[in-house]
Amino acid sequence: MEFSIQEITNRKSEIAEGILRLLPDWFGIESAIVEYCHNVNQLPLFAAVTQTDAVVGFLSLKEHNEFAGEIYVMGVALEYHRHGIGKALVKYSVEYCRNRGLEFLHVKTLGESRRNSLFDRTRKFYLQVGFRPLEEFTSIYSGNPCLIMVMAL
Repeated sequence: MEFSIQEITNRKSEIAEGILRLLPDWFGIESAIVEYCHNVNQLPLFAAVTQTDAVVGFLSLKEHNEFAGEIYVMGVALEYHRHGIGKALVKYSVEYCRNRGLEFLHVKTLGESRRNSLFDRTRKFYLQVGFRPLEEFTSIYSGNPCLIMVMAL
């Protein structure tokens, strides 16, 4: 499947919501979806766009300071998993961060202490694209362990 990664400057909230609502097993908390969709409007957002102009995935970045950024939220429509879209989105984002002079990129995901086969796949994906587990916290996500994974740029 052919697609391109494009920086999006409008319709960010609409794009994020469209993809996140296709992924209820990963994004099943309504208040979190609303928050993500609101916040992406102020952040860089990159989309995977097919030749027919369909958006099949997105990634939004948040810069925390002059050294570190975060994959704030990322989603790829389920039927397009394992087609290289997530990897391409991360690669594009890493280059974007390097060009801005950032030294580290991190991502938060469900911690390993809460067994979940879907998030096992998520953590495996992040390992494959170069992130490493840093630390698991219980105070970041309400009622869920949060694993912070980091990549040196």
